[in-house]
Amino acid sequence: MWVTKLSRSIREGGTGRDSASVRIAVEDHGRIRSEWRIWKYPRMESWAQRQLHYLHHVLGWSVEKVKELGIFEKPSLLWVPGNILLNEGINLLWTLACGGTGTPWNSTNSYIGVGDGTTAESANQTGLQGTNKQYKAMDSGYPTYGSNQQAKWQSTFGSADANFTWNEITVANGSSDTAVNLNRKVQNLGTKASGTTWIAQLTITLS
Repeated sequence: MWVTKLSRSIREGGTGRDSASVRIAVEDHGRIRSEWRIWKYPRMESWAQRQLHYLHHVLGWSVEKVKELGIFEKPSLLWVPGNILLNEGINLLWTLACGGTGTPWNSTNSYIGVGDGTTAESANQTGLQGTNKQYKAMDSGYPTYGSNQQAKWQSTFGSADANFTWNEITVANGSSDTAVNLNRKVQNLGTKASGTTWIAQLTITLS
């Protein structure tokens, strides 16, 4: 939305001096809000791990729907607000928005990547910065978009996936650092152990 304010004052005095000032201020108001959610299922039997991974990753069931089954221990939830959009991601966003060509962050190409890097976020970065890292494809039905001015990406990291300290997280349009990363968040998200299942979800809202 463009809001234009125009103020003009004219003063005339007995001394014959005229003065006029014109001030124009143009403001464009908009907000981008992002948040990460990490659901952490505890260690469980191998059969339960396989079933849980199937429900979330293959069928795309939500955490709430899986809870209703009553056969898995409820996961803990870590909520992390904010991240930084990377320049390479912003440039591709504008390219796609204006009809150009490129690889979108869609169900086929999107991956959530996690790593153990602690280097602070910087817009000029082009991938995860750590030594240990892993990218996981989207859960079925993700990303979601087209309503509520937001998009959501979600991936399930199963028993054998990304078992290291999660210090950084991103969404990319491919399965490695050579892909275009949309964003990057640096925060200690915990250490994932073998036998546990973690679900990572990013929501970006424009308003």
